[in-house]
Amino acid sequence: MALKTFNRRNKKDLKWAKIIIAILSTIGIVDTGSITLKNWGLFTSLSCPGIQNGCETVLNSPWGTLFENNQVNIPLSLAGFITYLSILVITIILSLNLISPQEKLNKFLWWLIFLISCASSTFSFLLINIMFFKIEAYCFFCILSAILSFSIFIISMIGAKFESREPMILRGFIVAISVLLGGLIWSTNVDPSNAINVEGPAENVSPIITTSSSPQKIKFAKFLKENNIVMYSAYWCPHCHDQKQLFGKKAVKELEIVECAKDGKDNQYELCQTRGISGFPSWEINGEIYSGVKDLNDLAIMTEYGGDSNF
Repeated sequence: MALKTFNRRNKKDLKWAKIIIAILSTIGIVDTGSITLKNWGLFTSLSCPGIQNGCETVLNSPWGTLFENNQVNIPLSLAGFITYLSILVITIILSLNLISPQEKLNKFLWWLIFLISCASSTFSFLLINIMFFKIEAYCFFCILSAILSFSIFIISMIGAKFESREPMILRGFIVAISVLLGGLIWSTNVDPSNAINVEGPAENVSPIITTSSSPQKIKFAKFLKENNIVMYSAYWCPHCHDQKQLFGKKAVKELEIVECAKDGKDNQYELCQTRGISGFPSWEINGEIYSGVKDLNDLAIMTEYGGDSNF
């Protein structure tokens, strides 16, 4: 009788753990899915609690993108979305009770949840450190994702009922170290400070742009060029770099930018002198010159842009 009661209690605990993991992974799907859709321009209403522009700064940083070229943009949030979706699917399979708790497949699925959440927690820990110490900004959605990952990891250790702790500790340690080392290598490669040091302005060119561009920013940049709105810049000017960073690396390619430094690469120094450019950056809008870094929304108003200005 006591043995049956104990078994029933174990099954109840397992069910409880699966329900909590399913809820947490669903929240993670919504969290990372919303960020991904916003990055792709398919979801425009996304308000980030906390410091103004904190989420925008973090998500548009070099660490916010896994891969990007002219055709494809894979934000880091997509990896998080796939991770949470995988955990949810595995949890649903376990919850359907199609597999006996004693079967190897059942234990294998619990191992998958444990190892995936271990890897996710480790990577989230690395990202939180990058966010605070490298980017120096605060993103609510990123912190929420880290909390979800760590919570799933802890609950998976409880719910899996592993027979021995030694394999759990060993495998978890191997996964954590592997993810941490891989993450550090990735972080170093995308770190803009390292890239700038390597590529430096040896040819008197502007530092590379490290932020990503939303579809709205790209369309706005195209509008500016089509309407003969010109940005006058100098390769050594930090404010010019700040202005370009607001657009992102894809959108900047669409802008009409004139290099005014006399020793700058491909400069148009004489044109800048003719236009009376004395400060950088400067914008020429309908024949008028406006100096200083412009917020994109302010620039949209100044140029009477009628498109989506949810930058």
